[in-house]
Amino acid sequence: MALHMLGKDPESRDGGSPTVYYDDETDNYVLQGWRITDEQRRTELAIPGHEDVIEFPRRMTQFFLEVRSAAGNDD
Repeated sequence: MALHMLGKDPESRDGGSPTVYYDDETDNYVLQGWRITDEQRRTELAIPGHEDVIEFPRRMTQFFLEVRSAAGNDD
């Protein structure tokens, strides 16, 4: 198994985004969020052609702690 959904934004209007996933094969987080389309904001970032950026609310960081707890890394 690879992707585990950690949590969806409970304040999302349609309940579909943003979402935080954990990939247990790569040990990476996968984030679904709002695409940043404002070109002025994008020019402030150095985004390589093979990458993109998304935006998600601070309240969603709580889901990162679920992986730390499950892995026994509660330092």
